[in-house]
Amino acid sequence: MDVDLVRVTTTDGVPLDGVLHAPETDSPNPVDVYLCLHGAGGNFYGSPPFAGLWKHLTRQGFAVLRANTRGHDIIGAGSAAARKRIGAAYEVVDECRQDVEAWFKFLAERGYTRLGLLGHSLGAIKAIYAAAHDLAMPPHHLVALSPPCLSYERFRRSSRADVFRSTLQRAETFLAEDEPWALLEVSFPLPMVISAASYVDKYGPQERYNILRYVDRLPCPALITYGELELAGNPAFSGLPEEIKGLTASERLETATIPGANHMYTGTLDALSQRLQAWWASL
Repeated sequence: MDVDLVRVTTTDGVPLDGVLHAPETDSPNPVDVYLCLHGAGGNFYGSPPFAGLWKHLTRQGFAVLRANTRGHDIIGAGSAAARKRIGAAYEVVDECRQDVEAWFKFLAERGYTRLGLLGHSLGAIKAIYAAAHDLAMPPHHLVALSPPCLSYERFRRSSRADVFRSTLQRAETFLAEDEPWALLEVSFPLPMVISAASYVDKYGPQERYNILRYVDRLPCPALITYGELELAGNPAFSGLPEEIKGLTASERLETATIPGANHMYTGTLDALSQRLQAWWASL
């Protein structure tokens, strides 16, 4: 099996690692390669569902680049030149555009001309957000697996609104005291360690990464999937497939719910792969 460990450096000096898998067949496909973006705190080598899904993709004739973003792991190793804190605890999601640009440039230099984006969870948000913000090389197709809706308004109306408000207030207090990178242990919207600045960036009232603001601005055909089991009772997911459908009548945007699937698509990768194949065929 043809596997290549690769590295890029972003325009602001952040080194990122990945692994490039060659396709197993020479099948005609709508794109040549998918750039896979992991979720919060993940990395290129061990993040579900890509740890299993890449095999399905290469069998279908796609090259697959499983790549780190600067939000890899909880606290990642940066570089002395970049002088940046990186990792999920410190990331500013907007900077993902530089990560995608660096990887797309790398793929273009390798001879790939039809580039696809495939993200999971926060990586799916990054795929949507980056594609909607005029990348120098826009993707030809986009697949977003389970992008949550990071919405201040949703969270403040949720059943755990008191926990959310108190956590956000703690983070904002650190910002007011000029300690943006102070680390907090939080339980909402999920248990994690995160800096005050990153918490406000992701979950603050500006709603910078609310996907409902961007899905109708995508420059390419897109498929957004959710697992059936993650849609019930979670304010970051409840009702999203219907809301996305209601935002646009574009035939280029599809949504799908995978029966029996959780957020990681555990035990349902075959069903997910079949849904992807049906979408590719429809294009």
